[in-house]
Amino acid sequence: MVDKLDVLSATHVVMGRIGASYGIKGWVKLFSFTDPIDNLLEYKSFFTAGSNPEQGLQVIEIDEIRAQGKGFVGHIVGCDIREDTRNYTGKELLQPKTALPLLQEGYYWHQLEGLKVFNQSGDELGSVHHMLATGANDVLVVQASATSIDKETRLIPYITGQVVVKVDIAAGLLQVAWEKDY
Repeated sequence: MVDKLDVLSATHVVMGRIGASYGIKGWVKLFSFTDPIDNLLEYKSFFTAGSNPEQGLQVIEIDEIRAQGKGFVGHIVGCDIREDTRNYTGKELLQPKTALPLLQEGYYWHQLEGLKVFNQSGDELGSVHHMLATGANDVLVVQASATSIDKETRLIPYITGQVVVKVDIAAGLLQVAWEKDY
C-alpha cells in the first residue's frame, strides 16, 4: 500500500504537525519543522491530507498563532470548542513546494532528495532518500539504487566543503568526499 504522504511529497512539503487540543476554545498545539521554527508563522493557510484515500487535500486556515513553550499554539478557523479539534490532531501541515520562497544560497532538503550520490572516485553510492537533523550537522540518508556499487544504505554527514563537494540540482547529482567502504 502506498502512503498518501509519500505521494504528496512530490508536490508538497511538510511544514509542521498539529498536536493535541490546547484549552477549551478550539486551539491546538502546533509543531514546526521549519528552520528557524518561527518560519511556520509566515503561513496562515495549510493543506492537510484527508483521513482516507478517497479524500483529497483539505485547506485549513489558522487565524491566530502564538508562541507557547518550545512550540506554538493556534486557532483553526471553524474550531471553536475543544471537540472540534479532534479531527485535526496528528495531521501534517503541508505547503506546495511552489509556495516556498526562493533561496539566495543553499537548498531545501526536498531538493536534495532523489539526487544520485557519487564519491570523488566516481563510485555511485546510491541516491538521497531523505535528510536527518542531528545536533552537530544534518545527515544525508543515501539508499542503494539499481546502479549503485552495492546495496548498502549510507549515512553521510552534510558538511559543505568537507564532505559534500558539489551539488548540481539541475543534473540530479551530488558529489561527496566519502569512500565506498566508510
